[in-house]
Amino acid sequence: MRKTMTEGVVVNLPSFPFLFHTVSPSSSNCRLGFRRFSASLSTAVKEGSVSLGHSTRPDFPILHQEVNGSKLVYLDNAATSQKPTAVLRALQNYYEAYNSNVHRGIHYLSAKATDEYELARKKVATFINASDSTEIVFTRNATEAINLVAYSWGLSNLKPGDEIILTIAEHPSAIVPWQIVAQKTGAILKFVNLDENEVPDMEELKEMISERTKLLVVQHVSNVLGSVLPIEDIVIWAHTVGAKVLVDACQSVPHMVVDVQDLDADFLVASSHKMCGPTGIGFLFGKSNLLLTMPPFLGGGEMISDVFLDHSTYAEPPSRFEAGTPAIGEAIGLGAAIDYLSGIGMQKIHDYEMELANYLYEKLCSAPNIRIYGPKPSDNIHRAALCSFNVENIHPTDLATFLDQQHGVAIRSGHHCAQPLHRHLGVNASARASLYFYNTKEDVVEFIRSLNDTVSFFYAFK
Repeated sequence: MRKTMTEGVVVNLPSFPFLFHTVSPSSSNCRLGFRRFSASLSTAVKEGSVSLGHSTRPDFPILHQEVNGSKLVYLDNAATSQKPTAVLRALQNYYEAYNSNVHRGIHYLSAKATDEYELARKKVATFINASDSTEIVFTRNATEAINLVAYSWGLSNLKPGDEIILTIAEHPSAIVPWQIVAQKTGAILKFVNLDENEVPDMEELKEMISERTKLLVVQHVSNVLGSVLPIEDIVIWAHTVGAKVLVDACQSVPHMVVDVQDLDADFLVASSHKMCGPTGIGFLFGKSNLLLTMPPFLGGGEMISDVFLDHSTYAEPPSRFEAGTPAIGEAIGLGAAIDYLSGIGMQKIHDYEMELANYLYEKLCSAPNIRIYGPKPSDNIHRAALCSFNVENIHPTDLATFLDQQHGVAIRSGHHCAQPLHRHLGVNASARASLYFYNTKEDVVEFIRSLNDTVSFFYAFK
């Protein structure tokens, strides 16, 4: 750590070697290189009407505070979202009014808890348009959901020489389980690279699919690049050769309309905490015909039909995959989050976030010596409302630390659980600003102003 002094304030900043290769500046596309410093920043955004961000912010108590003497600007939503009062009240109400274990009790509290827990499952099914709530399995998180598919479906269906296709932009939760399964079964992992727009190359993916392909594991939206993949097309290509498709929808389900019947994916996973719900719960969607053929993932209570000393029989899905006491309060909280999001409307959320996404990208391009990763927005290319970036000769953790300590701006720094992708991009880490529907253009303006100040501070020592 090193200490730096600014206006009488001591700031503790981690010290790192510089990361970057030399990149030529580009005036046409800030994604392709570092831009020079732009001294001016547009004045505060004037909006003709109250935006979705302004109208929903009162529902999120955590946003109304000061951090290190500055108003909090929370731009770390790709890591986790904040929780509206409705979700906090649902959790409190469960623990105060009907806390009990589910499924095994006949008394009022247990019956009430069971009804609300199973109602949450129905809400998830409706939210993603599953054909039946039995296609929804509650898990601890999306990571566990992917592991469930890997150990239950993967170990039962894959054999030596079978191929699993992923992209280099996948989260380790979508890579590591399949590495383990491949080691156990002899299956082969194949990875799709990025195209010239820094998006997973769909032509390469299509050409990679063959009769040996048994599974494709793909993200819907990248948590680093902001890219959005054409899942419907991928599923059609995969199903042509009889392969299954598992979609990591952690960065899409909270931000857009996701219809699993339209997508026709075989498996889809998402996580509650990224969609205004509690931590500690996620879900797996699986087509009924697949779940029925899959063996249990964990053994214990809840997932059994009958237990004998020499063998056991198992419950039907989804209970077969939910061993032990589940996260009851968290499921109920997730149901409340879905009610909240549905009350706004996912298309409305998506439309507003697309406006914010373009605004963030445009303003970030004006920052000093910036390199933004992922596709440049255009009429044909849409980005999610996040930007991962680096500033030449400043470590992203130094940026994030200064933004937090001096300006109350919360962004993320690191490899964002995407080490192979960062190696491909030629860096060890990046900074990331990610938005949600409760953010506003004023948040973006404050972020850019603070970023310019931060960069000026560091460059003053050079």
